Amino acid sequence: MTIKDEKIESKQIIVSDGCCVQYGNSLALDDVTFSITEGKKIAVVGPNGGGKSTLFNAITGLIPLSNGSLKINGVNPSMTKGMISYIPQKDSLNWSFQLSVKQVVDMGITSQKTLIGFSNKKNINKIKEALEKVGLADKSEDNINSLSGGQKQRVLLARAIAQDSKILLLDEAFSAVDVGAQEDIMKIINGGDLKDKTILIATHDVNNIEEKFDEVLCLNRHCCAFGDPIEVLTEDVIEEMYGSHKDAFLNHRPGDHGNTNDI
Repeated sequence: MTIKDEKIESKQIIVSDGCCVQYGNSLALDDVTFSITEGKKIAVVGPNGGGKSTLFNAITGLIPLSNGSLKINGVNPSMTKGMISYIPQKDSLNWSFQLSVKQVVDMGITSQKTLIGFSNKKNINKIKEALEKVGLADKSEDNINSLSGGQKQRVLLARAIAQDSKILLLDEAFSAVDVGAQEDIMKIINGGDLKDKTILIATHDVNNIEEKFDEVLCLNRHCCAFGDPIEVLTEDVIEEMYGSHKDAFLNHRPGDHGNTNDI
């Protein structure tokens, strides 16, 4: 491997430096720092309300930072159009629209131009190929609401594949789906079509993390740990994520992130 190859391989695609997000007087993320290498699969773990969805919204530029910085491929999140595919939690999606599976996939391609995706000749093959890759080519004309929870997740993955973005964010992709559906999702993620993508999956389940992901970001409003799951998922870190750690935020308030100096 050449020096040039090593530089490409070690490119940092997401860099968070003291990232803070607040809603009114409440800190949702406090002094979150980490750096993710391009092409890695990252588990973002932590309790409900720990800031996983907030972090994803910050990465996509949907919400502003109150302090710190966040760079995506060297630029601010507001400048990442076409670079990120985001699959939010299923509960936050409106499934009431009478759309076919292929229309849902197409919406990911044409969302910047139209309110409802309608296939054109250029996109038809891309949609078909994406659905084939997730094993749902035979469901393309079906109503999205006729599918199971696991199948819906695969449709959303097909939409992400069709978008061909550098970064894929999945918020609670394994929630409310059975073990078989979880395995299907991981097979797609580990498949050739996504092998060079940087993938972050938010979950509250730390079981077998080391078998599925390259690194883990442990989050409970602040970064409890980041790195190789085998090394960082210690008992202390688990307690910090899921136990009571109010002392960690004793001096942290909106506009004051624990960095005050004694006078």
